[in-house]
Amino acid sequence: MEKGVTHDIVVIGGGPAGLAAAIAAREAGVEDVLVLEREKELGGILNQCIHNGFGLHTFQEELTGPEYAARFIRRAQELAIPHLLSTTVVDLERQGEALAVTSVSRQDGLLVTKAKAVVLAMGCRERPRGALNIPGTRPAGIFSAGAAQRLVNLEGYLPGRRAVILGSGDIGLIMARRMTLEGAKVLCVAEIQPYSGGLKRNIVQCLEDYAIPLRLSHTVVDIRGKERLTGVTIAQVDEAMKPIPGTEEDFDCDTLLLSVGLLPENELSKAVGVELAPATGGPVVNESLETSIPGVFACGNVLHVHDLVDYVSEEAAQAGKNAARFVREGHPPAQGGLALVPKGAVRYTVPSKADPARMGETLTVRFRVGRNIRKGLVTVAVAGQEVLRKKRPVMAPGEMEQLVLKKDWLKGKAGPITIFAGEEEGLEWQKTQ
Repeated sequence: MEKGVTHDIVVIGGGPAGLAAAIAAREAGVEDVLVLEREKELGGILNQCIHNGFGLHTFQEELTGPEYAARFIRRAQELAIPHLLSTTVVDLERQGEALAVTSVSRQDGLLVTKAKAVVLAMGCRERPRGALNIPGTRPAGIFSAGAAQRLVNLEGYLPGRRAVILGSGDIGLIMARRMTLEGAKVLCVAEIQPYSGGLKRNIVQCLEDYAIPLRLSHTVVDIRGKERLTGVTIAQVDEAMKPIPGTEEDFDCDTLLLSVGLLPENELSKAVGVELAPATGGPVVNESLETSIPGVFACGNVLHVHDLVDYVSEEAAQAGKNAARFVREGHPPAQGGLALVPKGAVRYTVPSKADPARMGETLTVRFRVGRNIRKGLVTVAVAGQEVLRKKRPVMAPGEMEQLVLKKDWLKGKAGPITIFAGEEEGLEWQKTQ
């Protein structure tokens, strides 16, 4: 066991968020940065995302997932940032002024590392079947969409020949196309919500281009098969998400893929006592992406589930820079900050609070809406005074929204920052005041 080794910054996770954070911290002047990654190679989930569409914002060109990851891996190598692979962090705790990171390495066994600051970049995981309460048997042939993606893209196995996909998140949509290209027949994609959870471009490119039907307001109500899946039954649901009798439809299939949501991986966050936001499942953070524990920062899908990896990298770079500033300078006395309050169709905001004394000249705020909106309006008010009004032709739950706050808007204000989204017509905004 190795004890007492201290680093300025330890980054937990070597995927796109962790790499961007580590690079930004080093470029901000902190030399002693260590990355811990549980897989046997850097890159995270991007290694199995062989489709294109990555990097349009970051590099102004279209890359595959591995190509996008390779850009950051190469930069980390140029900066000689050390990393430990096949190393799983099993505990994180506060010990006085330091953070103790306990990990298990396949090569070195149990490691206890001290850090002045920690960046949480563990990503997210898929919601399993057990969380869905789908009745029926438990045969082989039921996979999460991410597991099926790994089997096809990395392992070279086709999970089945006739598939139904439950859930229209981006991974499920992409796997509908991937299975089709590999010769499988995707019978339909069923989505319990009245809207898709994926990007519009994925609906078009992965379903409509291949004539794969999307059944909104539908879910799986029965699973059949003993040793191997032989079929599923889907049914329409009402506004309360309850199946409507008489709407059942049977599909003979040997594979069911589940794309029913992603959950930020926050067991370590809970271990150290980080406050979590109910709406996202990720940490509550301030303008510096710092959690409720001083010196612990969060970024990427461990903070909230993103739709574009470009935004993950941008956010993680900010977390890395702020972690570096924490190591170099500490913090000015915290004033509590102004709360960001979601209104109308806004489900949550990241960050959840902002202190003008500790932010730069601008602050990027990201949020998601909880329903489809056409002819939309986004409004920002500080202490009840409107400071920003933007029209948005279309807003959807599957696509992240963002806006930029100016420091001058917040100076000297004591009231909350209200972020509203809704239809432009009507009195919805006035009703929230």
